[in-house]
Amino acid sequence: MKYRFSKSLEGFSSSAVREILKLTQGSSIISFAGGLPAEEYFPIDAVSDAFKKVVEGGKSALQYGLTEGYKPLRESLCKRMAKKNMLVTPDEMLITTGSQQAIDLMTRVFIDEGDVILVERPTYLAAIQVFQAKGAKIYSVESDNDGMLLDDLAAKIKKHNPKLVYVIPTFSNPAGRAWSLERRQGLLNLCREQEVLILEDDPYGEIQFDPNASYPTIFSLGGKAEDNVVMYTSTFSKTVAPAFRTGWIMGNAEVIRQLARFKQSADLHSSSIDQQTLYHVLENFDLDGHIQLIREQYYDRMKFMSGLLAEMKWPGMKYEEPKGGMFIWVELPEGVRAEELMKIAVQEGVAFVPGATFFAENPQYNTMRLNYTHTDRETTVLGMQKLNKAMESYLQQVAKV
Repeated sequence: MKYRFSKSLEGFSSSAVREILKLTQGSSIISFAGGLPAEEYFPIDAVSDAFKKVVEGGKSALQYGLTEGYKPLRESLCKRMAKKNMLVTPDEMLITTGSQQAIDLMTRVFIDEGDVILVERPTYLAAIQVFQAKGAKIYSVESDNDGMLLDDLAAKIKKHNPKLVYVIPTFSNPAGRAWSLERRQGLLNLCREQEVLILEDDPYGEIQFDPNASYPTIFSLGGKAEDNVVMYTSTFSKTVAPAFRTGWIMGNAEVIRQLARFKQSADLHSSSIDQQTLYHVLENFDLDGHIQLIREQYYDRMKFMSGLLAEMKWPGMKYEEPKGGMFIWVELPEGVRAEELMKIAVQEGVAFVPGATFFAENPQYNTMRLNYTHTDRETTVLGMQKLNKAMESYLQQVAKV
């Protein structure tokens, strides 16, 4: 049979991370590719106790639930968000199947084919995929370690009249950037003036290494949800466990209602039993203490990998130590194509993500993203040795051409 696929598939590529992870499944390849938390720090006992409470609570735990999400969980999340000066009610929040679904739902609700979305350069590749599938025109705003360059942002808002600006301002994926307060406020001011909606994606914000640093969300700077130009999404994937596939989006109640309408057509509601389990985790487990533990461990792993990178002394290599999150973004020597290096690296037994996939346009091919949170020290040493050997082989091959 000749299958007549939708136009959405035209130009829609598979996730580079997902494809690379397939290579590492059941193999001896060391992966610095995926944004994977460390399994040894999953709160197994807390999750087990919470799940037991849900199951013992009666048969209703296995029944269909509200599209908007388990209300006690939303109420608990509202209290947690209030500690970050993000004041919302349960009616201004929707539980989603991971924050990835929040991105998808926002795109369905707001974006028609040909609409413009502005993003950071570089940005989250799965968001690019969602936007492309909807037929959006995606333009990158020039960015540095402090965030989007406001002059370029203003010029592109004026030129393209975007419907949406998508940002990850706190420990971005892939670059690990933490926007300055000036850039956060500047983005908010520009979008408020021009009535452009902001989608703030914040999966990594709680994994900050300096306990005294302040990284206010753009949502918190924007005031009450009812007249905020920011929609905010986050997830439990990085702080509890990704297998729950539970995230949330919050903002204006009318927008939440429209998102819920589209969610009904997608999956009716996210897993009720997972939501109820997470509610008990939030209520009965020291989640903040757990987050502090993984902050400390991930900081040590980041510093360790950074030190190994520095020892390699690849000519022209550049990178910045992130202030939080899960990734080190590396600019490789001029002329190196990371996708070609990747082929050699896999043969050596190590994987990373070539950086070109994170650019909406005009990709920078001599870049790569390394994850430092998933591997222990011994594995990291071995993996970096393999990566260094791959680079040496690549440079030798280039020299022969």
